Order: sequence, then C-alpha cells, then structure tokens
Amino acid sequence: MISDPLRRSAARRGTTYAAAALALLLGLTLAGCGGGTAPKASSPSTTPTPSSQPIQGGTTLAAVWPLTGLPVHSKTPKHPVLAVKIPNTAESYPQVGMSKADMVSEELVEGGITRLAVFYYQHVPALVGPVRSMRASDIGIVKPLHATIVSSGAAPPTLRRLQRQHIPYWTGGTGYFRDSSASPYNLMVHLSELAKAIKRKPVVPASYLPWGTEKDFSGARPAKQIAATFSQGHTTEWSYQGHRYTNTNSYAPKNDQFHPQSVLVLRVHEGNAGYLDPAGNPVPETIFSGKGDLMLFHRGQVVSGTWQKKKLASLLKLSTAAGPLKVPAGHVWIELVPVDGQGGHVSFRK
Repeated sequence: MISDPLRRSAARRGTTYAAAALALLLGLTLAGCGGGTAPKASSPSTTPTPSSQPIQGGTTLAAVWPLTGLPVHSKTPKHPVLAVKIPNTAESYPQVGMSKADMVSEELVEGGITRLAVFYYQHVPALVGPVRSMRASDIGIVKPLHATIVSSGAAPPTLRRLQRQHIPYWTGGTGYFRDSSASPYNLMVHLSELAKAIKRKPVVPASYLPWGTEKDFSGARPAKQIAATFSQGHTTEWSYQGHRYTNTNSYAPKNDQFHPQSVLVLRVHEGNAGYLDPAGNPVPETIFSGKGDLMLFHRGQVVSGTWQKKKLASLLKLSTAAGPLKVPAGHVWIELVPVDGQGGHVSFRK
C-alpha cells in the first residue's frame, strides 16, 4: 500500500510536471545536476562495429525491433537505445514512463534493494523518472545494445569502468529537472528532448534476445504467480492476468505500469564492485557473463533452461534440454536474480 506521504509526493510531482510542460511550450530549457558527478552536455563518442553487423542508423529496418522481436516496417530511430536508471523502492513512487518501455531489466544494488534499467527505443515518452545512478553491473546489461545510459551519475570507480568500456551516458543537461518531491528521488528527464540532443550516430543493435513465436514456447508447468527474491529485503511479485504479467508490488501508478508478455529470470552470480555506498554498504556487482540457470514465464506457464553470455558485450544464448530456446516476441521483463551472497531465490505457483 502506498503511504499518504508518498501520495502527497506524487501530487506535488504532478503539479511540477504541468509547470514543466508549460515551460517547454514557452521554449525554456530545463536542466538538472547529475547526482554527484558533473553534468554531461553530451555522451562520449563511441560507435564500435559489433560482430553482428547491425543496420546503421537512417536505413530501413528489415526484420524486427531488437528489444521486442515485433515486426517493423519503418526507418530506424535517429537516437540510440536509451537505458534509463530508475530506482525501485517505495520512495520512487510514482515511477513515470514505465508503460512506454520496450523492455525492463532489474538488478540488485546495495542494501538489498533493486534498480531498474528501463529501455526505450521504438517509443520515447516525453517524461521519465525518477532517475538515479549507474552501477558497474550496467555494463553487461547495456553493452550489447550500444545503448546510452540516462542516469543521475555514478561513483568515480564506476565512471572509470564505464569510460574504459566506451559506454555512452548522460548525467545531466538537456531535459533534466528536479521536481518538488523529496531528494534524491526528484530528478526527472524529458526523455524525448534529451533524445533529440544526442548527436552520436546511432547503431541499430542486433536482437537482444533470441526471438521466436508463440509456437516456439513449450511451457508445461502452470506458473501464474511468481516471486523473484533478490535479497531478504526485496521480492518482486508477478501475477499472470489477461494474457500479460502484472507486477503486483510495482511503484508505478496502475495506468503507467509496464505489463510484459514474458518474465525472463536469469540466475546470476554477484561480485563486489570494490567500494562502499554513502551509508557504508558494500556495492554488489552483477556478473552478467558466463552461464547460469533460467526460467522463462509466458502464458501463465514456465519452462526452465540455461543461459550463456561469453563476454559482457555478447548477446544472450538461451537453451533447454531439448535445444535452443526462443522467446515469443513481445515485451519482456528480465530479472537478474542472484544465486549467492544475498539469498536470492525464485518461487512460483498456479
């Protein structure tokens, strides 16, 4: 249940959004600070040529959208994939812009809480947030997509690692502003405005998941209720309702929630990022390479298998005992649930 103080925070945020929209109509430029690091006016220049030879920006997409597997017959967007870092705690209510996402990934951060990487490509909403900081775990999550991270900043060790990996990111500047909610959960971004300001030539990535059709899914065990436990302090709960999944403890309003057709749980090992957060907690790092177990939830059923990812920049390979596993095209929420350290586990029932 959302507390009264948080509802008041949401109301204040709504008032601020109206004022911000009016300011935009008047041609004002809104900007905000980068949450502990200097604001960046642009992202680092990095246009690597991946082994998958993706289509370059400006040409016609011939197949499917890389983040959903859905068919497309249009021009490529003039912006890269945008990965917005959004907190996933009660203080983040109301999360804004979730319903417009192509895909969402959830990772463990310090203190046993989780943080979201919310991906936008096919659709870029006017407003998203609140925006929080990056982690080293994000390297393996975004690198296969050649994505630009939109965040409030990062600890110096993380920034150095992101720069060494040539991960482009924004931590302030065009589109950023702070609303009247409690800091630090009050940094918001006019994402469509920021997308237009990115000058780096976009690269259309290869498909993030091995996409398939409904006929490719062979789940046999009923699984309409899911509990993905990241730590003793946080469990993300799902319910299969009306041909899609609902996050029953979401911090997004009901009319702005992300409703995936599939929930993909990948069991991952956790390392140590090598520094402490301001509260003195060690910062974990999701090791998103190697291999591990998986559960793919779709149509209220589940199939188990394994995942492989050779390097941080590699695409995921999914398989079952019967062979390669394809994910039915549609919206997917990826749960990176730890197998060690924090006591992560996954349960489901009919």
